[in-house]
Amino acid sequence: MKLHSPATAGLLAITAYDAGHIAVNGHRLTKSFLLTPQRLIQDWPPASFDSLTGDDLRAVADLGCPIVLLGTGLRQRFPAAALLRSLIERNIGAEVMDNGAACRTYNVLMAEGREVVAAFIIESAG
Repeated sequence: MKLHSPATAGLLAITAYDAGHIAVNGHRLTKSFLLTPQRLIQDWPPASFDSLTGDDLRAVADLGCPIVLLGTGLRQRFPAAALLRSLIERNIGAEVMDNGAACRTYNVLMAEGREVVAAFIIESAG
């Protein structure tokens, strides 16, 4: 699905997504990544929802954004509460959703000028 480019010059927006990729400002990403309006981190480790660790979410918390969107792939899956500990301890709000919903929500929050980080798990096909 292609998304219309928001009128937010200089910020990182999601411009398209489908089952196997998410595009940020037209750049196609096929592996898990972290995204804030100012920063793209392409080397986020989890290759699947089942491989998500507390350390992975600690890296998200360390970005210091008060809102976290966790895109869990093609379907919404909730991580164990213990994995969310680093977010909870820092009073960081976390919303868990499938990647499509996380893409749309990220763009809305980013366009509103909110401090948000989206953590996308993209599982390779096969």
